[in-house]
Amino acid sequence: MATQLRIPIYTSLTQLFSDLGSIAENRTRWSQLFDEFELRFGRKPSHIVRAPGRVKYDCILIGEHIDYALFGVFPAAVERDILIACAPRDSHGLSHGAVDAQNLHHKYLPRSFSPICKSFVSGKLSQDTVDVGHPREWHLEIDKSELHWESYVKAGYYGVLNGFFSPATTADGYPVPVNLLVTGTVPAGSGLSSSAAMVVASTLAFLAVNNKLEGVTKRALVEMAVENEKRVGVNSGGMDQAASVISAPSSALYVTFYPHLAASPAVLPRGKLVLANSCVTSEKAVHARTRYNLRVVETLAAARVLARHLDVNVGPRERITLREVVGRFGGEPAGGWPEDSSQLRTVLERTIDHIWKLRPASAESDGQEGITLETMIEWSGLSEEDFRDVYLSWVDVEATYFQLYRRAKHVLTEAMRVLQFRDICLANRGSAPDTVLKELGELMNASQTSCSVDCNCSCPELDQLTQICRDAGAYGSRLTGAGWGGFTISLVAEDTVTQFIEELRGKYEPFKELDDEALAEVVFATKPSSGACVYVVNE
Repeated sequence: MATQLRIPIYTSLTQLFSDLGSIAENRTRWSQLFDEFELRFGRKPSHIVRAPGRVKYDCILIGEHIDYALFGVFPAAVERDILIACAPRDSHGLSHGAVDAQNLHHKYLPRSFSPICKSFVSGKLSQDTVDVGHPREWHLEIDKSELHWESYVKAGYYGVLNGFFSPATTADGYPVPVNLLVTGTVPAGSGLSSSAAMVVASTLAFLAVNNKLEGVTKRALVEMAVENEKRVGVNSGGMDQAASVISAPSSALYVTFYPHLAASPAVLPRGKLVLANSCVTSEKAVHARTRYNLRVVETLAAARVLARHLDVNVGPRERITLREVVGRFGGEPAGGWPEDSSQLRTVLERTIDHIWKLRPASAESDGQEGITLETMIEWSGLSEEDFRDVYLSWVDVEATYFQLYRRAKHVLTEAMRVLQFRDICLANRGSAPDTVLKELGELMNASQTSCSVDCNCSCPELDQLTQICRDAGAYGSRLTGAGWGGFTISLVAEDTVTQFIEELRGKYEPFKELDDEALAEVVFATKPSSGACVYVVNE
């Protein structure tokens, strides 16, 4: 199984570039990073780690805002990626694990920081002192209200510090001081999972430079990265991290999270994937309380309320997900339904028939399909104290009306589209008759409509750009990433890509004045790439 494989470690650049494809372009980027690291820090890097970004679209790459409901998704890693060169630095006069982090992009200023120990008992912070009488953890200061590029580096460092270096004992040793140099072709806030790629890459870099890679599986790295990204305020479901770590060339992944993390590749049809940047920046962590994290809470609350309507048993303190509701409603065995079984689809269809029960009766007269916090608590069957503890104590959200009906409708229908998309890909094994591409395109378009209307994670620019893409000849087009800006992804016939991109330049206002070089940064064709890896530099 792909999730149980070890992280690929290369000692030959020739083999690494061969596996990545685009050998000439990769060789240039990696050489520039290598040389710049030596120029800045006076020594060669010991490792270079790579983590690709992720795209997904509704049949070949689909599953928007459903991973945190534990439904399977269909992502793929793209060729654009984050690279981090790293090496231990001279520890003289430095605290344990001190980091000098620099970025090749002039926009991102150099940053230095050091982990400190925090007592669970007193809550006091103390540098490099260990009191075995009081449990402690490593701590790095991250201001979630004002995130910087190094915030994601710190987030990746957290899991390594507390997972591999116990501050209550010296048995594990101490983290080494580190020099880091980051470069990336994943645009920040683009919807191409720049934050996930950065957290995966930094986690992997700190593991590598501290010689902690032995025995680390792809599944373990995904789980660690998911937890690490919560440090910047994002409660991700794991799709972005799974795509960045587990993906295989020329294939998308069917990633499932319930009853455990699993992934299986599916070869994509031969149409081209074209990514187009809406030029609207979406900072997932900055707006999490009214966007991403709010969707998580609405989806979880919808699961409990729907479970009550379906007579599904839910524990009083349980934070059940919609995927678990579907499983219990259909009598799913403890080990889950077989991946090739039709049972999940069948029970999904039955569950979708009950979504209307989450829509308030008053919506017929006043048009408001959301409910107040007070009503949501009442519908949950919990006391206000218990509800706040189970659903609101661990996350910061803000809303006047909570859209349980719309969010559940999106999640359940999107989960169905993922299964349909996957089935079409597996049935055609990479072939691309026009009818197959049209089927996939229809699913992509339906996903975009659902994202816009039911999940409300689109924006006017994304709605406009996806329509322009369809008018320009795309079989289907939809947003990709968390939404509210960032990229669209379109399925396009291979022989029309150049013409398609030119039509976008002529019709989407932000593209009209761009020269060819600038346009290539915001609109480009891509193909699925391999996942995260480590290159060990030979002295």
